[in-house]
Amino acid sequence: MRKRFFLLPFIALGFGLKAQSIGNSPYATFGIGEVKYDNSVETSAMGGINTAYIWDFNNSFNFKNPAANANLELTSLRVQANNENQFFKTDYNNMDVTKHSSYLSNISIAFPISKKLKFGFGYQPYSSKRYDILTKQELPDGTFKGNHFHGEGTLSTIQAAFGYNISPSFAIGLRSNFYFGTLSDIEELAYSNAILINGFDTSTKIKSFNFTLGSTYQKKLKNDRKLTLGATYTFGTTGDLETTFVNSTYYYAGDQKDNYTELQKKTSKDKNLIPVEASLGIGYGHDAKWFVSTQLDYKKGSTTNFLGTPFVYEDSYRFSAGGWYLPNYNDFRNYLNRVVYRYGVFYEKGNLNLNGKDINQYGITLGATLPFQKSNVVNMSGVDLGIELGRKGTLQNNLIQQNFVNFKIGINFSDKWFRKNEYF
Repeated sequence: MRKRFFLLPFIALGFGLKAQSIGNSPYATFGIGEVKYDNSVETSAMGGINTAYIWDFNNSFNFKNPAANANLELTSLRVQANNENQFFKTDYNNMDVTKHSSYLSNISIAFPISKKLKFGFGYQPYSSKRYDILTKQELPDGTFKGNHFHGEGTLSTIQAAFGYNISPSFAIGLRSNFYFGTLSDIEELAYSNAILINGFDTSTKIKSFNFTLGSTYQKKLKNDRKLTLGATYTFGTTGDLETTFVNSTYYYAGDQKDNYTELQKKTSKDKNLIPVEASLGIGYGHDAKWFVSTQLDYKKGSTTNFLGTPFVYEDSYRFSAGGWYLPNYNDFRNYLNRVVYRYGVFYEKGNLNLNGKDINQYGITLGATLPFQKSNVVNMSGVDLGIELGRKGTLQNNLIQQNFVNFKIGINFSDKWFRKNEYF
């Protein structure tokens, strides 16, 4: 079968010609697109640490590890958004392209059901793709060949999570994840000496779900120190994944297809969309003062369809390290002493291998939580800010190097809504 999608120089050329139509990274062209899942501002500002991250105060819910919510005592309502600024470069024709995009990244609500049982419910976009690529090539006989690549769609997730404290030190958690959306990829092939266009259309409708198990263990040490261990395991998805591939010919009359002929149509169903994932983390800190953590994530490889051809994702790994520092949350004379300062780094061995090169990424992160003026230690509502600077991909083998500067903002309203007078 003809390998249509390994022509990265083709894509690089089209990316330069049609840059304003691409919604995110050119590497989002493949499979389910660019995964945007870890959208929590506070954890992404710390390099993405979340597996062994138990917030010291009472106003935040950790969805990535549902067991890490022992201290939640208030209802927390979060709304968050991302602004992504991406700068692409390739040695193929020495092209430089800049792309900006903004989107709503997180809406969630969480509250304690009892002293031991905590609950959270939220929405996030899991992955997205939007690209529109046009290439043109003159053949030896003087004929012109044109390729038009177009893709779009968003895969979203709705989560419901429970955390239960078995003892003051040990907790377990369960999160259910429901994925839904439609992703489409189209390639159109045309020649200057032919009337008809050959179109290859892949459309995937997704309704799928999986579960994440989590656990944490936190040991209180001398001098208000603490040691935290955390682990999560996400099962592969089950549900409905229907992919339809159509090979057809036609020509355009205005914006409408005319003389449409379907040459081939294949429909396949699968239950494997999101692969198995696992994470281990360890953290150490001082109560209400500072915290540092490291984390290792693993995602199993998988196979999906792209333009009618199987596309393989490799196993991927991610290492993160980061933490936070709070000078003095009781200092109402100096506002800056009540700000939580966050920092982190990460390196990811990606799941894409193109032209013999792994598409890896790395970066540094910074952030802060700015409390509202009247917030205090028992009601820490505020604004979360984060910035992420990094690089993805490589210039080798005519591939694309992607530098990025991403800004994140979120608002956390916390109060005693839904709280019972007595816990069981």
